[in-house]
Amino acid sequence: MKSYFNFFLLALLINLMGIAHAQTNEQMVKKFLERFPQADADGDGKLSSTEQDAINKRVLKRYPKADTNGDGKLSAQERQAFFRKAMARKKNKPNPENSKSRSGKPTPDHANVKYGPHERNVFDLWLAKSDQPTPLAIYIHGGGFKSGSKEKLKQQSLTDLLAKGISVASISYRLLPEVTLPTPHHDARRALQFIRHKSGDWNIDKKRVGVFGGSAGAQISMWIAYSDEMANPDSEDPVERESTRVTCVATAGGQTTMDYDIWAKQMRAILGKKYSLEKVLGQGKSQKAKGTDQLLLWGAKTPEELKAKIKKHSALSIISKDDPPIFMSYGMAPNAEPPSETGKLRGWLIHHSFFGIELKKKADSLNVENHLRYRGAKCDYASTAEFFKDKLASASKPK
Repeated sequence: MKSYFNFFLLALLINLMGIAHAQTNEQMVKKFLERFPQADADGDGKLSSTEQDAINKRVLKRYPKADTNGDGKLSAQERQAFFRKAMARKKNKPNPENSKSRSGKPTPDHANVKYGPHERNVFDLWLAKSDQPTPLAIYIHGGGFKSGSKEKLKQQSLTDLLAKGISVASISYRLLPEVTLPTPHHDARRALQFIRHKSGDWNIDKKRVGVFGGSAGAQISMWIAYSDEMANPDSEDPVERESTRVTCVATAGGQTTMDYDIWAKQMRAILGKKYSLEKVLGQGKSQKAKGTDQLLLWGAKTPEELKAKIKKHSALSIISKDDPPIFMSYGMAPNAEPPSETGKLRGWLIHHSFFGIELKKKADSLNVENHLRYRGAKCDYASTAEFFKDKLASASKPK
């Protein structure tokens, strides 16, 4: 399901594009580019007609009904009508960040705590009852970096962790297309450091912290766990002086690399000749067009810069022998038959267990503790909660 936030964001983008196209207000164009820097493909600080047309085409592809007269273009009237519709939905639909309905979850001890200036820089915190400082598990939601929020934390996961004496935080972070990658990663890092900075107020043992999440949240979790220390001891900001290292990490359906070449090789082997990988992934574009999309996604100027950014944020590339233990879970066995429905096949592929198998090989070669769970596999742990209990709640403070 597409998030409401993205729907409104794109509507706002369309409205601003109309202003930019008419060139009636240079200040508005400047503000637009500050908020959507990826729209400026050539980095000249302006919106060319080619860049404007490219964005309009993306919007039309995602929301074809915006083109009410069916001429394949967005007129000024169509842009305004779509914007008004989005504004009406904004008034009528509750904001998930402030919603009191949490699907039966316990009420957070601290709700919508701000860790940064953006409206999505917030988290909820549930504290385990204890006279002694408790360990902490931080949940990072998935959604392809384009959707999702802290509300995606499942009730069962929350209650299981709290019952094991582990406090839980669930964070939101900024999303595409308002920002480029790796902004979501940096937001999560900031949230971790912020909570550590406030740990004394919340009876949290900041030396016993684990991170977990699914899909995009799994990617961010592994990036935090496998990156070297990112604290800045010389910073004037006390939050930035806090450690970014964690005790353990758990993932569900996580992509252990962002390198599309590795994706393509593994996925083609799984699909065989029965399916076209490009059609399954919805990437029926030229190689040049796909490369441009990746550059925009990562805010990179050159293919070399893009490659370096992808490598720096892929678990397979950055894991080292001093990294913490990981528990990985996937919904299918390596040799499972692909779903026959094309709509399900894409999600099945991009969350496939081959990602975990490749990381396990690398971790084993480095003697990094790892546990991989999928259907039919032997694993020491049945769930993230069990893994965290062993690594956080049952263990003494890490050395």
